[in-house]
Amino acid sequence: MIVARGRVRLRLKLAVAAAATLAVLAGAWVWLRDSSFVAVKRVTVTGVSGPDATKIRSVLTLSARNMTTLDVRVGQLKTAVAPYPMVKDLQVSTQFPHGMRIRVIEDLPVGVIVAGGQSIAASGDGTLLHDAPTASLPQIPLPSFPGGSRVTNGAALDALALLAAAPDRIVSRISQVTMSDPHGLVVALRSGPSIYFGDAGELGAKWTAATEVLAAPTSAGAAYIDVTDPARPVAGVSSAAVSEAGLAPAVSQAASQAGASASQSGASAQASTSTPGT
Repeated sequence: MIVARGRVRLRLKLAVAAAATLAVLAGAWVWLRDSSFVAVKRVTVTGVSGPDATKIRSVLTLSARNMTTLDVRVGQLKTAVAPYPMVKDLQVSTQFPHGMRIRVIEDLPVGVIVAGGQSIAASGDGTLLHDAPTASLPQIPLPSFPGGSRVTNGAALDALALLAAAPDRIVSRISQVTMSDPHGLVVALRSGPSIYFGDAGELGAKWTAATEVLAAPTSAGAAYIDVTDPARPVAGVSSAAVSEAGLAPAVSQAASQAGASASQSGASAQASTSTPGT
């Protein structure tokens, strides 16, 4: 009986000692976590561009220097850049004991919404980017200017998705994207044909078909490229140009050659030809 009581007392003492040790360690951890020994002193911000890049780096650096490498508050960093809608996300890593790296994931503008004499850049997901430059962006005309922080017009959202899917090498050639009843989404190229996309489905395949036809040496004579069905891209010239050339109205020689060249160059779909139906 005496031996059993002694064991109970020993176990109780060990438990108390263990709890005290854990309390000391926890206190030491809290002290170290917030101490100057691990304070953030070197902040590297990457991935940010545009006119607000300096301000974004500044607010992130200021916020990060109120932290330590053992106590990173990502929510506080995101709050610091909340006034800049082009910042989509942040990726944060630390280098013990004093370094922090912040990679900014930007919501880059792909087009500019134009309505009532106003213009504002927008990203591929419809976020309005009030401070982003608009001079070189393709235009998306709308009857009225969107309110709030996002585009809500369905056709405009489809146009932005189309621009976000466009190959980098062709983006600078796009002047505007519109919506028409007979052709759906229509891309107007600078010094080039219009491209009819139909709806916003299969955008990757449609852009592939369009660029293959554009790359054909004789496609310069085409007034339009129809990739509504990306498996059968159609290139054609205007009815007026066909008449002036003395060709039959159903087929354009330049468009036929463009379609044949696209197929021979390894296009995934066979190109056909026509003149505009409407």
